[in-house]
Amino acid sequence: MATEVKTKSQDVVKCHLCQEPVSFFCRRCGVNLCDPCVLVHLRLKTKFGHDIVEFSSKDDDDSCLCDSHPKHECAAYCETCDIPICILCVSVKHKSHKIYDLHDKIEHLQKDIVSKNDRLQSFRQNVEPLLDHTTRILSSLSTFYQGSKDEITDRGKLLQNLIMNHVKKLHQELEDSKTENKGILLKQKKDFEEMILEIDEINKRATQIQKSKNAREVQKVKRLLDQKRTMTEFMQFTFPTFNKCKIDGNYIQTYFGYIERMPKIKMSLLEKNFIPGTDFGRRLLDVPSVTSVIDTGFPASHGNNNRLYDIAVTDDKKVWVVGETNELKLFDLQGKQCLTVPVADIGVHICMYNKQVIFSDEDDKAIKMFNNYGKVVTLFRIKDWKPSGITGTASGDILVCLSTKNQSKVVRYSNTGTVLQEIQYDSDLKPLYRDAWHIEENVNGDIIVLDFDMVVAVDRLGIQKYTYLGEYYSFDVRSIATDIDGNRL
Repeated sequence: MATEVKTKSQDVVKCHLCQEPVSFFCRRCGVNLCDPCVLVHLRLKTKFGHDIVEFSSKDDDDSCLCDSHPKHECAAYCETCDIPICILCVSVKHKSHKIYDLHDKIEHLQKDIVSKNDRLQSFRQNVEPLLDHTTRILSSLSTFYQGSKDEITDRGKLLQNLIMNHVKKLHQELEDSKTENKGILLKQKKDFEEMILEIDEINKRATQIQKSKNAREVQKVKRLLDQKRTMTEFMQFTFPTFNKCKIDGNYIQTYFGYIERMPKIKMSLLEKNFIPGTDFGRRLLDVPSVTSVIDTGFPASHGNNNRLYDIAVTDDKKVWVVGETNELKLFDLQGKQCLTVPVADIGVHICMYNKQVIFSDEDDKAIKMFNNYGKVVTLFRIKDWKPSGITGTASGDILVCLSTKNQSKVVRYSNTGTVLQEIQYDSDLKPLYRDAWHIEENVNGDIIVLDFDMVVAVDRLGIQKYTYLGEYYSFDVRSIATDIDGNRL
């Protein structure tokens, strides 16, 4: 008796021949069949025969039908075309191709599937802990960043307290200095007033005695004038000025600074050369003194007779020099040559960076370093631009002058060659430089550049501060340096 087959809506699926409940299905013909009609259907002759299966397994067909002959199952595999084929295809369309047994090919493919699936499952096992780790990080993301914000806030409050305490200290120092110096100045004012009164009185007597015939009175006035000495020393008063100061290990510019107290009343005439705003005792010399002489041994160039192109001083007071040869030379301050390093370029620019000497190689378009192992290594290369002037910065970056054709700019790099900043145009988008070739950083972060026949200064953001063209018609400057007080030499 036929088994009733129902759809999801509980309708009985019927035989296509007699409308009785279905039991079987012919895959070749696509016909539903009951038990009695199966024999009737099998007696029907077809080109590709019949494939009778139970109706419940009609969709479980695991056979592979040929694409060219849909009524035929595949029995071989064409390696040339990379497709399964039937027997008809083997002897006709794929006769000259490389043919494999389909069963063997399926086994090979299944082995490959197993291998690759195992690899994928192994990868999944590696991904799972990464997923767990990422999930944990994601869940703690807000907490972490809020903690960082709180830390910054606390740090800011601490700095604010340090700043306010330092401001109060400076205010108190100013008040103390004002009180002290006011007393000194009041006393000095009184002394000067008394001096003037005394001088006026002497002048009055000297004027009157000129018509006197009394020799004794004349001698008295003369002795009085002989005994009265004039001062050769006067106080040089300067108001306090602000410079940088160090608060909690960090330099804070502009807003804070040490206060230079007014010099004491006993200041000699020589001390008028002190620079306001510098440490008391530091001064500019009227005549420079020579402390060391180093004969570098560089020959004169053919073009302009230059011998020495650049210098850099080490922490242990040695001097790196470069000139009109393919060499870097290291001297001590007694003039003894300590080391010679061959380089590819002539007249390179050098500076000290992380206690190592680095230099710009114009021909190789690279920034290089002579390291502790006695080798010249390339820090990074520069594409399309030629490097010249170079200097290290207080922040640990490297500033380099670059030129190409008729353009010039200053670029700030990290020690790995990452571009951090480019300085090329002013606020009107006009070029700042024509031929930037020597560079220094000032103590306040200003970037000072020698450019052809002028000096161009920008702040650390690249905003132009000034351009100096010299005081004369021809301004011919070869090098520039800055001191600890920010003076440009």
